[in-house]
Amino acid sequence: MKSHLQTLVTAAAAALIKEAGADIAVPSTVQIDATKDPKHGDFASNLALVLAKPLGRPPRAVAEALVRLLPPSRRVAKVELAGPGFINFFLAADAFQAVVADILASGVAYGRDDSRQRGKLMVEFVSANPTGPLHVGHGRGAAVGDCLARLYEAAGWDVTREFYYNDAGAQIGNLGISVQARIKGISTDDLAWPENGYRGDYIVDVARAYMAGETVVADDRSITGAADADDLDAIRDFAVAYLRREQDADLKAFGVGFDVYSLESALYTDGRVERTVEALVASGHTFEQDGALWLRTTDFGDDKDRVMRKREGGYTYFVPDVAYHHHKWERGFARVINEQGSDHHGTIARVRAGLQALNVGIPKGWPDYVLHQMVTVMRGGEEVKISKRAGSYVTLRDLIDEVGCDATRYFLTARKSDSHLVFDVDLARSKSDENPVYYIQYAHARICSVLRQAAERGLAFDAAASADVLHRLVETQEKNLLVHLGKYPEMVATAAEQSAPHSVAFYLRDLADLLHSYYNAHKFLLPDDPELSRARLALIVATRQVIQNGLALIGVSAPETM
Repeated sequence: MKSHLQTLVTAAAAALIKEAGADIAVPSTVQIDATKDPKHGDFASNLALVLAKPLGRPPRAVAEALVRLLPPSRRVAKVELAGPGFINFFLAADAFQAVVADILASGVAYGRDDSRQRGKLMVEFVSANPTGPLHVGHGRGAAVGDCLARLYEAAGWDVTREFYYNDAGAQIGNLGISVQARIKGISTDDLAWPENGYRGDYIVDVARAYMAGETVVADDRSITGAADADDLDAIRDFAVAYLRREQDADLKAFGVGFDVYSLESALYTDGRVERTVEALVASGHTFEQDGALWLRTTDFGDDKDRVMRKREGGYTYFVPDVAYHHHKWERGFARVINEQGSDHHGTIARVRAGLQALNVGIPKGWPDYVLHQMVTVMRGGEEVKISKRAGSYVTLRDLIDEVGCDATRYFLTARKSDSHLVFDVDLARSKSDENPVYYIQYAHARICSVLRQAAERGLAFDAAASADVLHRLVETQEKNLLVHLGKYPEMVATAAEQSAPHSVAFYLRDLADLLHSYYNAHKFLLPDDPELSRARLALIVATRQVIQNGLALIGVSAPETM
């Protein structure tokens, strides 16, 4: 409905500008907002206030002219002016009812914008170091990142999901010596235990698998363990492959998959890091000081210059990041979104500065970032701090095993990413109205139950037969549902534009609330009024479709029975 009104108002604006002989352009986007008070109509536009100054007229006069020039529409019952020049639209009853036919015709495509192809977009997310099980923070990144990818696809982008493995550097070395220590029988409370070693029980699992000669597959190559406690390189390679396999299994259980896996180590073996450093030196934005190579990132807005190559040798961690993102650009991605933990905030300026310093046409501010805050897991009113397996943190697998994939995905998505999230295990497990994911899925199951009853009574839903009876949907609860269903495409578009997956969760919670209120107030199977039955069945079928579509965006199932 909002897009329909935008079309009307844009046409009126074009007519007014032509009539006035003004040399100005029609605004590229026209603001149409739902009103907070029904007394002021259903939607309002401030276009008159926007055009007043360039046209040299009072806003009220511009509003009056726009209303006069509005194309006729059966969906608009009346138009009123308010305040200094707001245009308020009161919709006809069948304008709301028409959304049912739209949803039934579109099905799973309702809410998607497949009319245009925006270009190639990459979402890089999770990208955990292969040094241990995925923790709950990685889980939040997985839930948010996957939902972002689904939203961008719905908005018309050609999306690639990518996982970047930091399989080089000090943390990988610490993993290798940790597994080696376990192989040699050294325990974590032994003085000989490595100072920066990993202490989780999973290290014991890796050590046993290596000594048992287990074979793991990574990057289409098999790595087999051996009873050799002194070959640190072999132990390290095996451990990385083993933990990558474990992380992949956890993500599969979470319903998250990737199109591309990239390795930090490959950036070195392929020579990309060296070529990037050479390009940065050639750009004139580097300098040598105290035996180190520096990048003058302050030329591009950073608060201080950054070391690229340390005095003792080796590159700092942001250098391969610059090489990696340059490769993303070379692969033709118009947009890149990095979904990462808030601890990555400090790397944003230096990575963008490095990319700008390359002088290869990368736009300022590329790539984009969505950063998520930490997660606190609560059970029984107390914080859960450790996992039996990981030893020092709660793992993603812990949550999936405890509350299920659906609840885990919903709860990790349902709060704005840059807000701290408290994951209440007891709430996530409860089967009550207080549990939002249960409440939403129950709304879907309730509709399915009604449809089964209808079929049993010979009142099975027929979409074609419902087209002429939608005018019977006049009750308050019906209008509330119709209005909310009509907002779904706008919500999807806005959530994608603002990179805000939590908006989907909020929308579904409100939709479930409206459905339950409708269910409790009215009957759907009326033998004495088959026309009204068909109309109401059409409405709840449309509601079921939107619930399915919304849950699919956040990777949550829509059960038919509960």
